[in-house]
Amino acid sequence: VGEQVLLKCSFKSSSPITESLLVDWTYRPLSGGQMETVFHYQSIPHPTPAGKFKDRISWVGNVAKGDASIIIQNPVLSDNGTFICSVKNPPDV
Repeated sequence: VGEQVLLKCSFKSSSPITESLLVDWTYRPLSGGQMETVFHYQSIPHPTPAGKFKDRISWVGNVAKGDASIIIQNPVLSDNGTFICSVKNPPDV
């Protein structure tokens, strides 16, 4: 709480990295419930326009180096939950 949090995500792909590469970060609260997309990357970062993480997630990844990490600013206890990083680099997943 109070300090930004780095959520690391690294990946390897047997296909060349292109503009088709997609990164999706999803979140499920500790209490359960629906998964929600909190960050999307395709060529450029697309932070979520709504929800509890609006204006609090920053892209710090570098897909050319196999990095799809994000930072959450101003975390609070209610942010606790499961974060999943999914990378698709067609035809590789």
